[in-house]
Amino acid sequence: MSEQAAVDGESGRASLARTLRYLRERAGILLGRLAEDTSYDKSYLSRLESGERLSKLAVMEDLDRYYGSGDLLVTHWKGARREAFKDQYKEFMGLEATARVMWVFTPGVPGLLQTEDFAREVLSSTQTPADGDELVEEQVAARMGRQSLLQQKPMPSVRLLVDEYAFRRPAACAQTWIDQLERVEAVAMWPNVVLQVLPFAAGVHHHMSGSLTLLWQNDGSTVAWAEGNSGGELIEDADGVLRARLSYDRLRDLAMSPPDSLAFIRGVLEECRS
Repeated sequence: MSEQAAVDGESGRASLARTLRYLRERAGILLGRLAEDTSYDKSYLSRLESGERLSKLAVMEDLDRYYGSGDLLVTHWKGARREAFKDQYKEFMGLEATARVMWVFTPGVPGLLQTEDFAREVLSSTQTPADGDELVEEQVAARMGRQSLLQQKPMPSVRLLVDEYAFRRPAACAQTWIDQLERVEAVAMWPNVVLQVLPFAAGVHHHMSGSLTLLWQNDGSTVAWAEGNSGGELIEDADGVLRARLSYDRLRDLAMSPPDSLAFIRGVLEECRS
């Protein structure tokens, strides 16, 4: 596979597309035959080979088996997926900085509300020993810097929907957890913030493994950012944004009212203090 050495400056998606073409041409088959053998649409396969689309992981697993290429395509796909996530996240952060209306659902304590000590504990748990403390401190600083978004001028209108799970998983240090709960309580009373708790009584729901953010700009344009364990996706097309908004509305319909949510948070806080 020496022909597949990375080209200087080539994106992960371009490298994946080139590898897909190489494997097919090496096998001596046309796209039509590949479509018949794999049951994937010919136009879809063509877009993968041109780099226009980034498939799901299962597609790369299927094609690795078809070509007998081990995990070559899966490895290329993972690199392309990480690259795409970083690019989209940068775009999302730019839109977040100028948003006039922000709706957020998170299964854990929102990064926009985390104290420095709590953020450090959360971010430290995601790093390997080789990453070192320096990387964690950089991430903590970045997260703290984002929190100014909530009080920039003009102040955005912010709605935070937080799963009850966030309040049942305390920090390792009792004082860190008390400080974090006090921070959430304080922000919940800001005039531009509405905070609601989604109780366990609401049952299972479609965002249990990830967060969802909707952003409205001054010109009325809207985007959504959905993030889970495998990465994130910036949703810009009208149909996708509408589906995201409707899914958010369904969760909000199941949540406690803002006053009840504040009372709930205060109750958890009192339990911790005692």
